[in-house]
Amino acid sequence: MSDKDLNWKFSDDSVVESEAVIRARQQSLELGIDAISPAVGAQSAVIAAATGARSILEVGTGAGVSGIWLLTGAPGATLTSIDTEVDHQQHARALFTEAKIPANRVRLITGKAADVLPRMNENSYDIVFIDADPQSVIEYVEHGLRLARPGGTVLVAHALWRGRVANPAQRDEVATGFRTLLSEISGSTAVISALSPVGDGLLQITKLRA
Repeated sequence: MSDKDLNWKFSDDSVVESEAVIRARQQSLELGIDAISPAVGAQSAVIAAATGARSILEVGTGAGVSGIWLLTGAPGATLTSIDTEVDHQQHARALFTEAKIPANRVRLITGKAADVLPRMNENSYDIVFIDADPQSVIEYVEHGLRLARPGGTVLVAHALWRGRVANPAQRDEVATGFRTLLSEISGSTAVISALSPVGDGLLQITKLRA
């Protein structure tokens, strides 16, 4: 194992996850969902806390791992989460309840993000967390930046896509899409961004105030 791999493993192993997140992670494994790593969850929670988030939008509910982490960092926030899988959302709802998250703080929307996002109010969310349909990541980020308030942050999970994004020889649609996204974001004057290598990569994009 390389030093970099050891660093990533150490970063994940150093995170102490709550019982609620552990149960959600186990449920994710059983459902075949690629949940965010513990280090990505912890980093997302820190960003939510530092932002003082009150309103969070999540694209990709899964079994609730990322949602619980985000609400851990922002215990007073409301979470709106979109997913196409009713079954996944049912499990997530049960796990949110187990985590003692009040039902009125979570709104689950079942549907395709491409259909739901255009109907949502712009400049309304402190955090937009994206972890769904990697082929559509550029479209989702465009919507996320429209929906995030000035000073808000868009978080993109799996931004290194299984190590393929960093290898220019990998030219599949998903790796190329993430590469294009990273290039466009890094050159934008409307945002400030950073790519963290923890887990499978976490792209952080903060929308600058005019």
